[in-house]
Amino acid sequence: MTATLAETAPLPTKPKPRVAIQTMARFRAPFSLRCGAILIDYIILVAIVAFSTLVSRLLGGGARSAGNSSETIGILLAIMVAALNLGILPGLTGFTAGKWASGLRILRDDGSAIGIGRAFLRHFVGYPLSLVTLGLGFLAAALTVRGRGLHDLIANTIVVREARVMRDPRAMG
Repeated sequence: MTATLAETAPLPTKPKPRVAIQTMARFRAPFSLRCGAILIDYIILVAIVAFSTLVSRLLGGGARSAGNSSETIGILLAIMVAALNLGILPGLTGFTAGKWASGLRILRDDGSAIGIGRAFLRHFVGYPLSLVTLGLGFLAAALTVRGRGLHDLIANTIVVREARVMRDPRAMG
């Protein structure tokens, strides 16, 4: 018995579909998003103080000591939330609540994580210095090429916007 050509030829196979590769790209954070992020962070803190003041006024009248203690608790809670949101969270993750909501991340100038000490330096030393200069420290982020404000220069940080980028593997050579 002889084999015919049709029996020995390999069966045609479908080419495997090429899957697009997802990568993260980092872009300079737009100034408007940075403003929105800081606004969210401070709204959280002001809401805590406003709520404790409201409770204090509701408890006022005959319960003056209860009203004062609720204001004190609100202020202490706001300080703890500020330390957590502006120091510890960005030190560990690169996000504050506002930066997370707006899709921004704080990194060191070389792209690594900033750490808790640098986050405290950036937010609790750099931010007040940016305010003392009548806001010019913040405005520098809108005017400089790399988008770094005075607080970023002090802490050697940069704020980036991360976006998912789809790459076609055929274009990757």
